[in-house]
Parts: sequence; structure tokens; C-alpha cells
Amino acid sequence: MAGFGWATHSAHKHSANRHHLRTKARMDAGFRQMNGNLERKGSLTSSYLEEPLNKTGVVSCIFSLKQEVGALVKALRLFEEKGINLTHIESRPSRNNKEEYEFFISVDQLSSKALDEVVDGLRTQISGQVHELSRNKQKDTVPWFPNDIQDLDRFANQILSYGSELDADHPGFTDPVYRARRKEFADIAYNYRHAQVIPRVEYTAEEKYCGYREDNIPQLEDISHYLQTCTGFRLRPVAGLLSSRDFLAGLAFRVFHSTQYIRHSSKPMYTPEPDICHELLGHVPLFADPSFAQFSQEIGLASLGAPDEFIEKLATVYWFTVEFGLCKEGNEVKAYGAGLLSSFGELQYCLTDKPKLLPFEPEKTCQQKYPITEFQPVYYVAESFEDAKEKVRKFASIIPRPFSVRYNAYTQRIEVLDNTQQLKNLADSISGEISILCTALRKME
Repeated sequence: MAGFGWATHSAHKHSANRHHLRTKARMDAGFRQMNGNLERKGSLTSSYLEEPLNKTGVVSCIFSLKQEVGALVKALRLFEEKGINLTHIESRPSRNNKEEYEFFISVDQLSSKALDEVVDGLRTQISGQVHELSRNKQKDTVPWFPNDIQDLDRFANQILSYGSELDADHPGFTDPVYRARRKEFADIAYNYRHAQVIPRVEYTAEEKYCGYREDNIPQLEDISHYLQTCTGFRLRPVAGLLSSRDFLAGLAFRVFHSTQYIRHSSKPMYTPEPDICHELLGHVPLFADPSFAQFSQEIGLASLGAPDEFIEKLATVYWFTVEFGLCKEGNEVKAYGAGLLSSFGELQYCLTDKPKLLPFEPEKTCQQKYPITEFQPVYYVAESFEDAKEKVRKFASIIPRPFSVRYNAYTQRIEVLDNTQQLKNLADSISGEISILCTALRKME
């Protein structure tokens, strides 16, 4: 997996780079850098924006008003009464409610305190919807998250490590041919955009020596196409490790960021980073399962707009489920985590009496510390995927964000459920699905 960790194909364990998600300073470096400038083209494609690293001294917010005579005048009067000078204003029809308009405004940072009173006035006096504020992590600030599947293009190249650069302890560090080859893979990922065909790679004889299969290494495009016919999941090439926030955001759209390169041929049984063997042997088979695909997407959706501390908790939950999860099947306990399925050493170990097996409870699991250079001393066992999904849903409900979200598979957009119109649309959709279900049940009688 290109966002969290990976498993080796031997008893050797993972390098410290695997554990990047535990370091907060690095965890969100990617999306902070990408969203530091609200003026960039396309920055308003999402209803929620990450606060900028405010070097310009500008504070921004977006609010929506009903389409009625004098609505904007009333709103602007609130700014005037507090002595706030607008440095920028623009409008657009609301994408969430056809009866509203959205207004993006910028004010000088010195007006930040007075802006609190204006926001209260917009909400109470004019019944306006204030979607976000970009102000030094104040209570109204919501981290940016992708609203449309094409928004994944904005951070897919914001990798934290590896890519075409290798650490000194990497098996291929002193191999100029391998380093040049890695740059080719990195360029493919950097130039890829959503909906494009994933470029096919002609793997060399030395790369094939790693023995993925007898005659060749499968192509990401072929695997991605097959996954879409199974569960709607698709693969997207990535050059290296993403921040945990960015990687989880991809799962919300049923997109798995996958590496395309393969480990160095000198150590076919070990890799200090995720490679295509780990991705295709460990992760992909489970994404073809509808229940597991839904479970992964639930974690992704829970991450959208979540505070940093909850991103770390969700990442830990992901670690002990999707990467190193165990699950009951009848009277047996079986492994389903990708880190176990692609590591025969730990796969054997996890089912012995050496590690401690605990029931999967997200509230407790998210607090568990874990080693990164040895086998896990603790694993969490889910009663079933359905039980795990329900528990993750309950856990997500306590995340302090002022809205809920759902993924619209038809439009490939995230719908923010923060107004009555959105809730009505959701109710209509559910009603239609229930009608189909009832009709099918009647025909089976």
C-alpha cells in the first residue's frame, strides 16, 4: 500500500520508513503544501478547504445564501457594521442546493476576530450556511478534502519519501540501472491523471526474476479494469508514500494508490517499501470482495475533513485491519490483512500462540502502539467484515466534524450532508433502493 506500510516476503521485517504516518510533522506535509494558496485554479472545487499557511495575511471563508432579493445586501451589511473590508469576493450557484448561491470572500487577517461575529450573524440573522473558515485551526476550520474524484490529481504526486529517490540503505541505492528504472516508474505516476489509461510497462528480464508469476508481471491497467467490474475499486499509479490523510481520501472514492515498480532483484524476498508484489498479492484480492471493499471505503469516508488527531487514529485502525487484520470464519481465525498475506513469515507467526489476539474495538484499537521492525505482538480479531464495518461506522460518528458525507457513485463526487436539501436527496435515493428491494422480495414469494 502506497500510503501506510507494506510487508516483506520473508521473515525480515519492515524499515522505519513504513511508519511515517506516526510523525505528525510529516503526516500532512503533502496536503498542506498543495493547499497553501487559495488563489490557485480549481481551489474551490471542494466545499471544504484546508487552512492555508497564511503567509499573505488573508482570511477566507465561503457562505451560501438563498436566492432572494436583498440577501447579499443584508450579508454585506454585517461586514460593514463590524468594519471589515472585503479584499475579494466571488459567487457561484451552489452545487448542493439549486435554491442557493455560494460566496467566497477574503478579508485582511486583522479582521479575524470580528469575523466571528459576522459568521454568527450569517447563521442566526440571515440563515446562511457558512461552510468553512481558513483561520489558524479555529473551531470552524475543516481540513481540505477532495470533493470530486478528479481532485485526487491535486495530491497524488505529493509523496513523502522514495519515488525515484532512494535511501542509502535501500538495496538498489548503488545500482544506477535500478535508480534510472525507478525514475521511469516515477515519471509515469507523476504524469498520470484521472480517467487516463495506466501506461503499460515492459518489465525487464531481471525484474521478472522476482518471480511474481511464470511469464510476466500483471499490468495495473488490467487489474484496475477487473476490479472495477467486481466492486468499483480502481488502481491509480503513485510514485511513493502518500500522507495517511491523502491515502485514506483515495479510498473514499474507491481508488487505491498503487506502486508500479518492483523490488531490487538482489533481494527478491525483501523490500523496505511497498512494491507491486505487495500491492497485487496483498491488497488487490481483497478489494475484489464487496464486503471488504465497502469496509475500506468506510474508513476512507470517515477520514474526510477529520482533524489531524483522528486521522492518526483512523490510520492506526487501518493498520490493524486492512494491513494486519485477523477475522473469524466459523471456528477458525484467519488472516486478511495485506501485510500478512504478502509476508509468509508473519503469516505463519500470527496464527501461533506467540502474539496476543484481542477483539477488534476501534475505540481501543486506535490507541494501540505498534512496532515497525518486528512482528506485531498484538493483533485484533474481527467477528466478521460486517461487524467490523458497523463498528467503524460508530467510531466515525464521534469524529468532530460539522457534517456527514456520502459517496455518489453515479457522479463520482462526495456529497456533504449539511443541509436539508442534501438529506432529502439522500432519503429519495434510499427510498428508491428500498422500493427495488421490496419488489424483488415480492417476486420471490
